[in-house]
Amino acid sequence: MAEILFIKTSSLGDVVHHMPAITDARRHLPDARLAWVVEEDYAPLARLHPGVDEVIPVATRRWRKSLFTPATWREIGRFRATLRARSFAAAIDTQGLLRTALIAGAVRGIRHGYDRASIREPLACQFYDIRHRVEWHAHAIPRNRTLCGLALGYEAKHPLDYGLDRTAIAGTATGKPYAALIHATAKPGKLWADAHWVAVARGVRDRGFDVVLPWGAAAERVRSEAIAAAAGIGQGHGQGHGQVPDRRPLDAVAALIAGASFVIGVDTGLVHIAAALGVPLVAIFIDSEPGLTGPMGDGPIAVVGGKRASPDPAEVLQALDRVVRRAS
Repeated sequence: MAEILFIKTSSLGDVVHHMPAITDARRHLPDARLAWVVEEDYAPLARLHPGVDEVIPVATRRWRKSLFTPATWREIGRFRATLRARSFAAAIDTQGLLRTALIAGAVRGIRHGYDRASIREPLACQFYDIRHRVEWHAHAIPRNRTLCGLALGYEAKHPLDYGLDRTAIAGTATGKPYAALIHATAKPGKLWADAHWVAVARGVRDRGFDVVLPWGAAAERVRSEAIAAAAGIGQGHGQGHGQVPDRRPLDAVAALIAGASFVIGVDTGLVHIAAALGVPLVAIFIDSEPGLTGPMGDGPIAVVGGKRASPDPAEVLQALDRVVRRAS
């Protein structure tokens, strides 16, 4: 049985964008064993893909914070030993960064990556045995699919398929229909004003939906609570959905998104999860280019704003009404 290793470690949106490449590989290589190296925080999401046989967590983000401690180097050694324990028919680095190329360099097997004209960090190319030309200005999803197809000997021409089952991931939770508002993002330039979120939360409530404001870091929780309070939608916590739910692992957050009637969010990883699950979506772009990293999926999607073109709440609510009509 051929063993194939995919290296796509982060960030969250990039991990989601890699899932269709996994689906392609499973379709064309049904008997292969597919392994995926991914950052430890995103491993629960990667495990939701039914085509993945093994998820190998890596902790580069955590290691960087204590790089010179013996415990970190022992952990790095164990990770390398896991990779070196067997030989792979192909190891494909779809990230194209020096740090992921270093991971590829530790693998026993044929290492594939982008060529110098197709990659963000050209120094990474020296760690690949075979380098492939892929359109630089294409969206991240077809870039991933194309690279994997070139490495594994097929053409990625099937319809987009993330391999995720929204119904199965959502589970059987019942209650009032709700919307997930995704305000948090790691890049300050992508943030939308709190006052805008308050206006949208009120608009969602007026349309008959509960509002849920998930968060990942302490500062994001404070912001969720402030938006909820200003919008007059309460401060629910604990079990169930709640306006500001407790912090959850990524697979549980995916379940929360899967169960939503729709999602409104800025350009961040959770929005791409919504698109991958086919949840009706309004994506707010402020400081990034939708054509390169925008959400793609089978559900109704509206993109408002763009690079240096922040929308106002009225535009977002109008887009929401269009999305809800298409979903109905």
